[in-house]
Amino acid sequence: MPKMKTHRGAAKRFRRTGGGKIKRFRAYGSHLLSKKTARRKRRLRRSTTVSASDYKRIDQLLP
Repeated sequence: MPKMKTHRGAAKRFRRTGGGKIKRFRAYGSHLLSKKTARRKRRLRRSTTVSASDYKRIDQLLP
């Protein structure tokens, strides 16, 4: 059985934390920014963890 390949698109978007969770960046922060409030744009810059419902799917892309 050959080695599993890492999904390169997922590798650029997700990182593993020290505790084994998967970290991601938030969507909607790249364009149409003039209508968004400063508070909202600040919060979009922060990273967050992948939700429990998506974790299994993304975990398979990052062996």
